[in-house]
Amino acid sequence: MNRSSLGDNIHGDEILLPVRGVYIVVTMACALLLNLIPVPRWLASAAPDFVALVILYWSVFQPHRVGLWPAWALGLLMDVANASLFGQHALAYCGIAYAGIFLHRRIRMFPMSYQIAHVLAILLGQQAIQLLIRLVSSAEPPDMLYFVSSLTGAALWPAIVAILMLPMRARPKAEEV
Repeated sequence: MNRSSLGDNIHGDEILLPVRGVYIVVTMACALLLNLIPVPRWLASAAPDFVALVILYWSVFQPHRVGLWPAWALGLLMDVANASLFGQHALAYCGIAYAGIFLHRRIRMFPMSYQIAHVLAILLGQQAIQLLIRLVSSAEPPDMLYFVSSLTGAALWPAIVAILMLPMRARPKAEEV
């Protein structure tokens, strides 16, 4: 299969600026705050997990800087915020971070349509881990729309990539007169 049949990757030949650690922390804090915004009950099952998306983004695009520890810490914060079984989100987010680090070269190489398929599979795996933990702990099973948030998260992947990549794109220099 030649490169032209896969399409261009999202960078093309663009060289990105280095990312600052403060920016990574701010994006993770913003994702945590977005997850904590109260939504109506009818919309709750379709709301994407922004923390999972941001962890996956940084695990794919900066695997040497973001590892399992930030995923674990954010997962514990989500467990406390949601009053869910302690460690449930932490384990699922570590699974996302591991999958992102393991597949980062493959995901970055593909065009956005293939990236969305990878992201959907990873998000479904994250939700399956959380569901398994809930079922083992004898919690009430979720409703039929439980996996819809993985679909909305995968649909938001192009927007997440575009927004989080903005500060890393080189700014055009002003023309000298």
